[in-house]
Amino acid sequence: MTPIARIAAFASLSVFGVLPAHAQPDPPITIDTHVDIPFSYMKDPKFDVGKATPLLVDLGKMERGGLNAAFFVVWVPQHKLDAAGYAKAVAQGEQKYDAIGRMLLQYPDRIRLATTPEQLMANHKAGLLSATIEIENGYSLGHDIHRLDAAYDRGARSIGLAHVGNNDLCTSSLPDTKHGEPEMNSAGDTGMSDFGRAVVKRANQLGMLVDVSHSSDACVREALKLSTAPVYASHSGARAVLDHPRNLPDDLLRAIADKGGVVDAVAYKEFLKHDPGREAAEKKLQDAIAKQQGDAKYDSDKHDYLPAMDAGMAEIQKKYPLATLDDYMNQIQHMVKVAGIDHVGIASDFDGGGGITGWANAGETHNVTAALRKRGFSDADIAKLWGDNLLRVWREVDRDAEH
Repeated sequence: MTPIARIAAFASLSVFGVLPAHAQPDPPITIDTHVDIPFSYMKDPKFDVGKATPLLVDLGKMERGGLNAAFFVVWVPQHKLDAAGYAKAVAQGEQKYDAIGRMLLQYPDRIRLATTPEQLMANHKAGLLSATIEIENGYSLGHDIHRLDAAYDRGARSIGLAHVGNNDLCTSSLPDTKHGEPEMNSAGDTGMSDFGRAVVKRANQLGMLVDVSHSSDACVREALKLSTAPVYASHSGARAVLDHPRNLPDDLLRAIADKGGVVDAVAYKEFLKHDPGREAAEKKLQDAIAKQQGDAKYDSDKHDYLPAMDAGMAEIQKKYPLATLDDYMNQIQHMVKVAGIDHVGIASDFDGGGGITGWANAGETHNVTAALRKRGFSDADIAKLWGDNLLRVWREVDRDAEH
């Protein structure tokens, strides 16, 4: 629906009194800062996002749910810190850049790349969705600083320093302790490396957002110290609400805010609700389906979209219900209390494990806005949470770059 048509629709509804909750006016812009994509995105017909897909985010769901823009993620898993590992990570990263490019080339009348806040807003005013590219796990740079420039040239505007397992930039909030990596905040947690410091410096020069989600506490502290621009966390929660290593402690929420940055609260089940029974049941199901398919281990791209997985997850949901929008609102309210309304945003982590009862896919995005209103947030506050805060930080990062 175009902005003019939307206004007309709301005007006609208001003649009859108060608008129903689902028809309340949308915020000026809604931006989800973390949406994952499978490696076969736009190649496998079932992942053609211009059509109905099993993905939690496709163009139709974004349009129906009122999600205007998303940061689409170039994620690679962590491998060894050697030549073979770096080469594999670079190749896997290329797959995802190419996939996002295919989406943009195939559906230019529905979604466009946004490499600046102004471009994103112009797309929105034209009735188009926006895609911004985010790197998750700087390991995909292949230990070559020049690849950060190449990523910028391909449209990437955010560099996530780490993921699960320590990499060549910094230590992770979830190190691979099974294979000898030290626990976060232990004596062996060394924080950021020289290469990581070089990446932060070059990101500042280019005008790329420095993303500290997944990074260890020590790495976050050093990024805050090193960066000449505000930093952000693209998809994190509050450790004081749920004690999980991926959530940020209050002192780091405040520090990111003091630096002028933003923390995007993530709707990820394990960061909102402690449920070891569900975790164990999901792991058992994943292992069983991998075995049925003749695979040595579970592969989310291959196994998550099978009918057997859908049926198994439905049974798990009956016994171990997901976190809810109320759980998510509790996180957001705490984060706003600690960091301030100007320093919190919203992220789903859809198709990367995100999704909760009430916001199960992009088509339910209106529910988040309604839940925020129910918790007493004003329209101005909701606008900040859904995009204004992120856009302000992005503008500051871009303004301070060496263009």
